[in-house]
Amino acid sequence: MRSHTLGRNGPTVSALGFGAMTLAPRVYADVSEQEATEALLAAVEAGVTLIDTADIYGAGYSESLIGRVLRDRRDEVVVATKFGGNADERGRLRPGLGRPEYVRTALEASLGRLQSDHVDLYYLHRLDPTTPIEETMGALAELVQEGKVRHVGLSEVSPATLRRACAVHPVAALQTEYSLFNRAPEKEVLPACEELGVGFVAYSPLGRGLLGGALRDRSDLGAGDWRRGNPRFQEGNIERNLALTDAVAALAAENDLSVAQLALAWLVHRGTVPIPGTRRAANVRANAAAAGVELDEATLLRLEALVPPEAVAGEQGDEGYLSRIDR
Repeated sequence: MRSHTLGRNGPTVSALGFGAMTLAPRVYADVSEQEATEALLAAVEAGVTLIDTADIYGAGYSESLIGRVLRDRRDEVVVATKFGGNADERGRLRPGLGRPEYVRTALEASLGRLQSDHVDLYYLHRLDPTTPIEETMGALAELVQEGKVRHVGLSEVSPATLRRACAVHPVAALQTEYSLFNRAPEKEVLPACEELGVGFVAYSPLGRGLLGGALRDRSDLGAGDWRRGNPRFQEGNIERNLALTDAVAALAAENDLSVAQLALAWLVHRGTVPIPGTRRAANVRANAAAAGVELDEATLLRLEALVPPEAVAGEQGDEGYLSRIDR
């Protein structure tokens, strides 16, 4: 497993991490605790050191699972978690989650569930529009000084907000959705990270399952699957998007890779750290292997030509709204 240092002075992590949202039964109702445990252990045994979660994944279940399963292996992993992403029953971000007093309360709760005395990388999950980013960063800086947080991260913020945050305290990583199906960060966000010395962590690196290889049509989505309400998975759009996946799969086969491995290897080549999530240990191991794949320039150019941004059908969806609140 290759390693990658996030930011100028951030943590050194595996070139590919593990997204633990998929381990929460309240998010994915059909995942069992045994399955989740096996997937998490498979990640660590495959050399994955960056384990990414959040306090809202399964209402704390994901953090608690990580605490139970990795308590005796805490020194082997870089645990990243997030706060401030809670929404109301209508999906609207709750106000006040970036206030200094809330930051400290949220961290203490996460530390309890993680069974740890520190978080290696602590993210603000979504910008609180009622609190200046400088105040939130000031609170996070205090937690760093106290040793309860090792590094600070932000998720889904604009370059302008990122610059303001970095003026208060170093930001080790910015986490944003990025994949062959969502290349929006290439316009402004990735250049800003390069300029400011901030690492980039790519969530939903497999296009929310479109590049996973298992999804063939809308009927593959369970009745309670949240993607049924996402524009990219609506009838008319999902067929067009899966046609793009088929084109990527053909190129992957030429290189003896799965479509997921090719999509992940592309992100690693771009200098980002993708954090794919899955409940299946076999998929964890296959994804981890993508970190070691070498892609030549010709293959990269062909791949990017197969999925031009304008060809992806449907809007990004819910996260798109949340990422624009500071525009």
